[in-house]
This record gives sequence, C-alpha cells and structure tokens, in this order.
Amino acid sequence: MGESSMGAVVPAADKAELKGDDALTLAMAEKELLCPICMQVIKDAFLTSCGHSFCYMCITTHLQNKSDCPCCAEFLTPSQLFPNFLLDKLLKKKSAHQLSKSASPVEQFRQSLEQGCEVSIKELDSLLSLVAEKKRKLEQEEAERNMQILLDFLHCLRKQKVNELNEVQNDLHYIKEDLNAVERHRIELYRARDRCSVKLQMLSDDTVGMRSRSSSMDKSISGVVCNSCNIQGGVNSANFHYKKDEGNVQVNPHVTHSKDASLSGPTSQHISQSGLAVVRKKRVHAQFNDLQEFYLQKRRRMINHSENQEKKDKAIVTREGYSSGLADFQSVLSTFTRYSRLRVIAELRHGDLFHAANIVSSIEFDRDDELFATAGVSRRIKVVNEPTDVHCPVVEMATRSKLSCLSWNKFTKNHIASSDYEGIVTIWETTRQSVVEYEEHEKRAWSVDFSKTEPSMLVSGSDDCKVGSADHHIHYYDLRKPCHPLHVFSGHKKTVSYVKFLSNNELASASTDSTLRLWDVNDNLPVRTFRGHTNEKNFVGLTGNNEFLACGSETNEVFVYHKAISKPATWHKFGSPDVEDSEEDAGSYFISAVCWKSESPTMLAANSRGTIKVLVLAA
Repeated sequence: MGESSMGAVVPAADKAELKGDDALTLAMAEKELLCPICMQVIKDAFLTSCGHSFCYMCITTHLQNKSDCPCCAEFLTPSQLFPNFLLDKLLKKKSAHQLSKSASPVEQFRQSLEQGCEVSIKELDSLLSLVAEKKRKLEQEEAERNMQILLDFLHCLRKQKVNELNEVQNDLHYIKEDLNAVERHRIELYRARDRCSVKLQMLSDDTVGMRSRSSSMDKSISGVVCNSCNIQGGVNSANFHYKKDEGNVQVNPHVTHSKDASLSGPTSQHISQSGLAVVRKKRVHAQFNDLQEFYLQKRRRMINHSENQEKKDKAIVTREGYSSGLADFQSVLSTFTRYSRLRVIAELRHGDLFHAANIVSSIEFDRDDELFATAGVSRRIKVVNEPTDVHCPVVEMATRSKLSCLSWNKFTKNHIASSDYEGIVTIWETTRQSVVEYEEHEKRAWSVDFSKTEPSMLVSGSDDCKVGSADHHIHYYDLRKPCHPLHVFSGHKKTVSYVKFLSNNELASASTDSTLRLWDVNDNLPVRTFRGHTNEKNFVGLTGNNEFLACGSETNEVFVYHKAISKPATWHKFGSPDVEDSEEDAGSYFISAVCWKSESPTMLAANSRGTIKVLVLAA
C-alpha cells in the first residue's frame, strides 16, 4: 500500500467507455488517490518517511494523539512529514480535467480564450453571427413562452370569472324567484287581513245595529211606562230624568274610556311591533354575511338535487308556496332574529358555603324536564326542581370520589348514571341508593351517557383510551363493528373535549382550540366552525337543541350560537363573586357545565364557583 499511495493519474476518459480490466484499473487508481484517514481525495498532500501520502490536516491531527503511521504503524513524528508536490500537481490536473468535462461548451470556449487560444478575425465574425442568431432565437422563444403563460393565465381567469358570473346569475335567479314567492305570499297575507277586517267591521256594524234597536225599544218601553206613571200620578217626572242623566254620567265615561282604549291599544302595540322589527333588522345586518352564505348554500343544494330529480323537486313546495330552501332559510331567519339576550329566571348555589371545591362538572334535565341533577368535585349528586325558587335540593347523594359526569336514564325516570375520578361508573336511584357499580376503567372516567334507544345500555369514556381520544380528531363508530371507526373527522387543532349528536345526521364537537364545529355524518363533511368563546384548558360544557348550540367560556360567560351562524347569537356573563365568599380572582372562574331543556328556549348553566343559573332566550 505504501508504494501505491502516490497513485497514477488516469488519462481523460469516460468510465462508460472502459470495459473489463480497464474499468477495474480505473476504480483502483481512483481509490489510491484517497486519503487513508478521511477517505476523501487528498488535499494538500504530505508524504511520510515510510512512503505514504495523507491530507496535511489529517496526518497532523493524527500525530497529535499518536506517533505512528496510520497505514503501516511505523514510528512517525511531524518532522518526518514532507510536501508531496508531484501528487498535488497531478491531483490539481485531474480536478481541472474533471471540471472541464462538466463545463458547458460556452464555459470551455471562454476558458480557451482566457488561456490564449488563437482565433482569426474571420472566425470571430462567424462566431459573433452565430451568437447573435442564437440570441435572437432565444429571445423569440422566451417571448413566446411568456406570451403563452399570459394567455394561459387570462384563459384561466376568464373561465373562473365566467363560472363566478354563472353562479351570480344563478343566485340572482334564485333571489328573483324567492322575491316573487315572498311578494305573492305577502299579498295573500294582506288580502287575508283585509278579509278579516271586513268581517270584523260587519260584526261591529251588526253589534251597533243590535244596540241601536235595543236602545229604541228601551226608549219606547220607557215612554209607555212614564205615560202610565203620569196617568197614575204616582211618579215625579223630574226624578226620572235625574236618574236617566245620572245613568248617562255613569255610562259615558266608560264609553269614552273604551274608545280611548280601542284607539290607544293597537297604536301602542303597533309602535312596539315596529320597534321590534327594527331591532330584528339590525340583527340581520349584523350577521348578513353568514346569513347570505347559509341562504345561498341552501338554494344551491336544492338546485343540485333538482338536477337529478327535477320533476319531483318541482312538486316540493311548502304550504306558503315557498321552495324548500327558502322555507328552511325563513325558519332560520325568524328563529335567529327572535332572540337577542339570555334572561336569568332563577339562580342557586350547588356547593357548600364552607366548601372550597364547588366546580359543577355536569348538569342535566331528567326525562320529563321536571327535575335537573348536578354533579361535581364536591362529591355530591343533587336533584333540584325546575323552575326552582328554593336553594334546597329534592334529593342529595354523597359519593366516594369527585364526579366528572352524569346522565339521566331516558326511560327509567329515577335512574342516574355517574362517572368519577377513580374510573367507576355508578347507576343511582333518586332514593339515594346506588343500584350497581362498574369498575371496568383503569383510569379516571370523564364521561357517561345512557342510550336513547336501549335503556339498559350506557357508554363511558376514560383516560385509559377506552372509547376516547385526545389526538385532536373525532372517531365515529358503528357499535356493530367497534374495531375500526366508520370515519375520523379532522379539523380541531387541540384536544376534543365534547361531542353531541344534534340529529340523525348532525354532530357537534367542542375543543380546547376555542371553537365548536358542526359535522355532517352522512357525507362525512365539516359544516361550520363557531368562534367567539374562550376555551384553552378547561371543560366548559356543550349542549344543543333543534336550532341552537351553547357552551361555556373561560371568561365566565355562557355563549349561544345558532347552527347556521358562525358568530355568537348572544351571551351572558356570570356576576363577579363576593369578596367575603372568596379571595380568588374573579377571572379564575369559568363556565363548567351547560344543558338545554328539551323543545324549549330554557337552559341551565353552572360555573366553577358552584353558581347555577336558569336562563331563557329572550327578545
């Protein structure tokens, strides 16, 4: 190895042209040009006294730790190193040859000129002509490419705008159709109102006629009586007239009051209705973009269906003559603008006055919406009447561990299921007795829920990853095939804390990314994202009814969203705690549980201080 480390420079030849022994020789020669220490092409070659060549930095670094040759192990010191000028020169030539092989023809020509290659004027003129022609051709090709790129962009833009124009024209067509339908319906309402007014007027005229006939009959009878009295001489006519006038004095104010009432009542009512209409219009304009998106989405979806079932869908109209899309939108619009605030109708405390841990982790109405139960870290389940006017629970059940969730049985009214921090799921009777305990979970159980169709079945979720996940996704299962999810819904950026079915095809979810999301489980698609509340670390609750979603916030507020609008419809802030009750900062409290009452604008909300409020949506 010592004799071959100088190496031999291989003549310039392509490896592809070498075959058999020549290729093997070339490979071995190139190997000998490598430094035995770093296994790279030798740089600044130095020769040892024993005849081996190394990179200068490699061999000097080696001799700082050892005093031998890396190849033959002979004794070696830095004074026995000598520059290998020949190998350096050969390596530089080889490197230059490799660079020249990889250089472009222009670069090679430039290098030749720089190295003094002699070229005649005629040859230069010919080269310049070729270069000029090549330049013109390249410029032409570049201009054509740029023009083609511009044309492609304009065609794409035109196609996009044509599609947008068609969409806008279709939207305008839908709007025109709906305007005509609404105008027709409004005219029908006006005609119905006029017919009703005519009927009322006719009834009023009949009533007045009957009263006038009755009055004339009374007068004739009175005249007969008076005459008979005068004939008999037993009654003073002056006394009779006084009573009659007195009767008029008593009756006239009442008549005048009735006329005033008839004038002022509808007028004041009209004024209040007009003011309410103005307020509702303001709500529409405040959420106009979301409402517009929902309207167009409904109408476009209906048209897409009608393309497949045109005749069938044309026959689908509502009682008012509206299309199904417009009817759905009108329902959303009327529901959304009907409410503007949450009004408190009752308030009570769940926790004990002297108990620091008062977080209400779960709250729910019973089967008949007559009672509601609360559970939390105070280790108690409390059952309370609704509406509540007292702070005393009907039933109170003590538990061994802190509670995370509860659920009323949808069929057996007095059965409640609870999950706790020890992973135990318990079924209770409201007679303060536990019916059965399930100790299946190995870690804390966070949720429990009775089946709505099978009263003997319930489901629970735990930190042991049995029916649950914290991977930011929603896993949708068919219980008949629980091994794999039917679909995994992705979209949340942090842990998913709640999921609720709102209907057969709608699923709502909450996450600590401060959003709620609505999903279509039939098409496996996201429908809408709701933002406005704050939720980054705590369980703040999630509930829904036919039209609205509600959740808590870490700002100690309850937020209500309409399913068709991504921004909050309204919200309510819980009051600041009394100084004597707690020394904690008011900002540390958060809403911990919420629950809608079935088919009602009433809801329950509780916070981490143990305060429970019965709220109702109001205009």
